[in-house]
Amino acid sequence: MTTNIDEILKEFEHFGVNLGLERIQRLLGDLGNPQAKVPIIHVAGTNGKGSVCAYLSAILTAAGYRVGRYISPHLVDWTERISLNEKPIAREEFISLLEQVKAAIDPAAPCPTQFEVITAAAWLYFAQQQVDIAVMEVGLGGRLDATNVCDRPLVSIITSISWEHWQRLGPTIADIAREKAGILKPGCPAICGSLPPDAQKVVENRIAELNCPAIFPEPARIVEHNSVNSSEDNFLPNQPQWAVYENIKYPLPLLGEIQLTNSALAIAAIKVLQGQGWQISDAQIADGMGKTRWPGRLQWVNWSNSGTRLLVDGAHNAAAAQVLRQYVDQISPQPVNWVMGMLSTKDHPGIFKALLRPGDRLYLVPVPDHSSALPEDLAAIAQPICPELAEIKCYPELAIALEHCHHPDLSSCDTLTILCGSLYLLGYFFATHNQIDH
Repeated sequence: MTTNIDEILKEFEHFGVNLGLERIQRLLGDLGNPQAKVPIIHVAGTNGKGSVCAYLSAILTAAGYRVGRYISPHLVDWTERISLNEKPIAREEFISLLEQVKAAIDPAAPCPTQFEVITAAAWLYFAQQQVDIAVMEVGLGGRLDATNVCDRPLVSIITSISWEHWQRLGPTIADIAREKAGILKPGCPAICGSLPPDAQKVVENRIAELNCPAIFPEPARIVEHNSVNSSEDNFLPNQPQWAVYENIKYPLPLLGEIQLTNSALAIAAIKVLQGQGWQISDAQIADGMGKTRWPGRLQWVNWSNSGTRLLVDGAHNAAAAQVLRQYVDQISPQPVNWVMGMLSTKDHPGIFKALLRPGDRLYLVPVPDHSSALPEDLAAIAQPICPELAEIKCYPELAIALEHCHHPDLSSCDTLTILCGSLYLLGYFFATHNQIDH
């Protein structure tokens, strides 16, 4: 048996993204339909899926349940995608599962994609571990996603809908909403975040067709606000903020105003579970919220031996970039050093319009080992969008760009440097620095 996860998964890499349920249903059938043995919360959305899944997993773990969680993509290691009670699957166990899945593939049938193979391994693991509940994050879209194979989810959540993956989900917000609303099931509770009008109409129509009990939660409220003193704390609050939703007061360790919405979505889902008989106290909700971790999203890390603080965030689409910009505007009025790389398939103008401001400096790099946009092409897009940038430079490698923007002439105690544009770029950063700080 091989001891290399990459080696196993590379066999399926060339099948790429190929949405559809036939292959995964056949594969799961040959594995004994493990998904039928796993109660699930199903989470779709353009942004916020990961945060909501992290909150749910942490709360349910704090309540004493045996909790599986499936996410994508990972930042550094494949094992991050499948976890049990907040702990990533052991490498040897993951390899064993992948071998079991591989052995079940019918050579006469169309070959499953890499994502379908990993998803089947997750279902198999959760069934074998006899989890009480699994929190399943949609990979792409919803209707034809490999996670969408359960007829009776305990709760279905749509966190947000904005313009991304239009190449596969359709050219309009309404098209994208139809795909994400595909996770909704007849009579099963639905919880939805704030949606654009065109998306809201599509989702509400689908909810009505399926007779889903639906909740559209209002965002939580901040009840204790920690001020940020950039000169003393290097932009960092000393303690997490506290929020309240449905009379539950809880710490909010994840940064950004969007977490008022994401945390409310998670707690609304927990409230539905309580109504179904799950034993989860308000104290356990607060405990789980306070323990939630979600690396790579509005996260502060130490960079270099000097202890320089760096803000990292995926910001891989325009809506996520707006969330990042909103947070930056709250903590610093000064120009920003942006270190960015993006995939070739992303909305480059939309992301630049959300982030860049006059006086900012932009340092562009490729995203290693992925279909990266060329830094020079990104520079040509950024220049007319924000002609008052203080500097635009392209670099062949991330470390060189980081070194440049931390040159004494460019950095000071009130200069904020942000690494963003792709979760894959962040994963490369974490892998090469061998750490994920919290």
